[in-house]
Amino acid sequence: MPQVTDVPDQTLADATAVLDSALAGDGAAVVGTFDAVVDRSGLAGAYTVAWTLAATMVGDPPPPGACALDFPGIDEAGYDTRWVARFVSAYANDDADTGEALFGAAVADGQLPDCLLTLAGSTVATLRSRAG
Repeated sequence: MPQVTDVPDQTLADATAVLDSALAGDGAAVVGTFDAVVDRSGLAGAYTVAWTLAATMVGDPPPPGACALDFPGIDEAGYDTRWVARFVSAYANDDADTGEALFGAAVADGQLPDCLLTLAGSTVATLRSRAG
């Protein structure tokens, strides 16, 4: 599994911009950064930034396959919340195929901006909980 330090500088800069905007509570800037990434690098670029956010959230992952998606009430949660839980779980299990499928489904369902905004917020919340 690629580590966050193995990611190209532009991807790290984009992920940092997303997190800075999320920390400031500026959802429009989060979405704007992802839009700029899509304009520059297509959906593949946005996927790479999202995967980097998942890596930031997970930290040092356990061995692949060791993570289970076990969140009480997850099936009743909103689309974006379920998507983030599953996307981060895919990262933690080194399952890029599932991550790509989830990303594609969010695009097809017209839910990608909300999912990416929730992913950014969840990453910030995780970083804050680690710092506290």
